[in-house]
Amino acid sequence: MNLCSVIRKLVLGVVLASVNLVACPSISAEDALDRMTRKKLQSLRESIEKLKSERQRVQHVSRLKTYRANMHVHSHWSHDSRGQIADIVAAAKRADTDILMFTEHPAAHYDIVKDGHQGMRDGVLLIPGAETKGLLAYPQASIRDVEPMSTEEYFNAVQQTDGLAFISHLEERMDLDIPGITGNEIYNTHADFKEEKRLVASMRNPLWLLNTAPMIQQYPQESLLALLDYPADYLERWDQLNLTARHTGVAANDAHQNVGIRLRLVEKDMVRVEDALGEKILELNRKAAAELLPIKEEAKEGDVVFQLLLDPYENSLRHAGTYLLLPEQTQAAVWDGLLHGRAYVCFDGLASGRGVQWFASPKGSSDRIELGGKVASAQGVVFTGYSPQKATWKIMRQGTEVYSCSGYECRFETEQPGMYRAELWLDVPQPKIWVLTNPITAE
Repeated sequence: MNLCSVIRKLVLGVVLASVNLVACPSISAEDALDRMTRKKLQSLRESIEKLKSERQRVQHVSRLKTYRANMHVHSHWSHDSRGQIADIVAAAKRADTDILMFTEHPAAHYDIVKDGHQGMRDGVLLIPGAETKGLLAYPQASIRDVEPMSTEEYFNAVQQTDGLAFISHLEERMDLDIPGITGNEIYNTHADFKEEKRLVASMRNPLWLLNTAPMIQQYPQESLLALLDYPADYLERWDQLNLTARHTGVAANDAHQNVGIRLRLVEKDMVRVEDALGEKILELNRKAAAELLPIKEEAKEGDVVFQLLLDPYENSLRHAGTYLLLPEQTQAAVWDGLLHGRAYVCFDGLASGRGVQWFASPKGSSDRIELGGKVASAQGVVFTGYSPQKATWKIMRQGTEVYSCSGYECRFETEQPGMYRAELWLDVPQPKIWVLTNPITAE
């Protein structure tokens, strides 16, 4: 079930539920609902501003450039989005995005490749693709006429066009293992949302929703960050998959701009409840609607008297990004970078990931092995990391933490073979995951 379907059900609950608070089972760990208070969102904003003041310039030592990409993006071509490309590109630029990799839901009336958004537009590289069969698929030629098939068969069809594919929504298919697959999502915003049971339950309460709306509108990015939890299950499965073959880890924004509600005055003094796609859910008379929220006397037909959008493109795209190390901003370079794992995921809602670096060198050598690469470990390996933010570095070997340090730099030496990736955590004010690199293999 997509987020739009979820919100439609929630809105029905908003209108039909009683005003009594929804009873939720108590849990010991802090979740999104606990974090969504004005005091905590303000504290988070202050921590983010403090990070900006502490940010340091990092010398870029790689021969490759860093480009920020958003993957798993939907537009008006998808049935559950109304996003127009000009608006999405403008939002991407505000979110500091260089590459948009679309994943439309396939339909009979368009071709995901031929009709999809592609090429350079206002400095942003657009790449068309599809979300289907449990994959984020990026074929390089039309496969519209291919008969319905299994996930594995669909991947083979994509692969025959020299396309890329990533396992999507890992929580729904933890056992899926496709030989030759490019990689998998290691974070998905929608999956993060689905886990917040107490938040979903509270959203069925009309008083909670209406009282919370001004706070969400005041702290839009921070409210989205309230969802952010360490994706432990995704990462555990990713580490397992990497033991047999490289699986490039990417972030999934699952961006639709379709989560929200609005109340609009319509003819005969009625109020129409709409979802974020503008589709009618139900109608109430103005007097009944006024029991839920005040309506100004001067409001006239067609006026929106209440609106809450939870996932505007700008905030959704900024929330998480996949950084690629590339020689240039072209689709061919993107393909090569993703195929070879030259990528890291960053939650830029906390702080921009530009400047983060993680590489390896044979001990005593000045050679630099980029993310996704391999380095001989016989004489020892030195892993080096740089960050524009002071962070807690956790060095993971095949899913197990083997070293940690704090600062703008990290250095770790080992003679033990294995796959090593870095996690960077920020105190905002509680520790929160910020960066997840793809691994470098010591052989």
